[in-house]
Amino acid sequence: MEYYIYHIPVFVVGETEDSVDIPAFCEEVETYLPASLLEGVDVVYIGNFSDLGGRNAAFSDAAIYMTAREPTNFDMLENFIHEVAHSLEGTYGWQIYDDKLKDEFLGKRQRLYHLLVAEGFYVNPKLYSFTEYNKIFDEFLAQEVGYPTLLNITMGLFVSPYGATSLQEYFANGFEKYFLDDPSTVKTVSPALYQKIEEIINEEA
Repeated sequence: MEYYIYHIPVFVVGETEDSVDIPAFCEEVETYLPASLLEGVDVVYIGNFSDLGGRNAAFSDAAIYMTAREPTNFDMLENFIHEVAHSLEGTYGWQIYDDKLKDEFLGKRQRLYHLLVAEGFYVNPKLYSFTEYNKIFDEFLAQEVGYPTLLNITMGLFVSPYGATSLQEYFANGFEKYFLDDPSTVKTVSPALYQKIEEIINEEA
């Protein structure tokens, strides 16, 4: 069956959870995001895609792919808005990832290094200076430290533990938090990130 988010077709391939209402999900997206922020998205697919590799969602070639296994509409919204953030990298990448945001991210990474060392967690310190995704660092955070522990350690440092993974995820998680939770939280925790989101919204208005 085909649905729409604004003018964007949403195709559901296979069965979703009984607790998920796709028409309501599409309507909810429109209450959170203006159509202008979705210009980089041509189509949305919801299903059980092996190419996701265990991820909940992905953005590729102007398409958002989302798992059908999420238990609630809010989980679906989180996935969708997160991937919309990644879709904006094509248009605003040069603006999003300038030195100001990069410096804020790397400053937080350095504080994270000291916090984790104090808790007895160690990985090559050079990895903290990488802004791009790094599999070793990702596995260190996810498997060795663990996200429940990371959540406690990063409280007030990152808006979400996953934001520590890379500069791209730092932006996407802040974007997700801005629209689904409270923009003031992003402003308090990550002021440079908040400013970038505001700039994009104002440009698209």
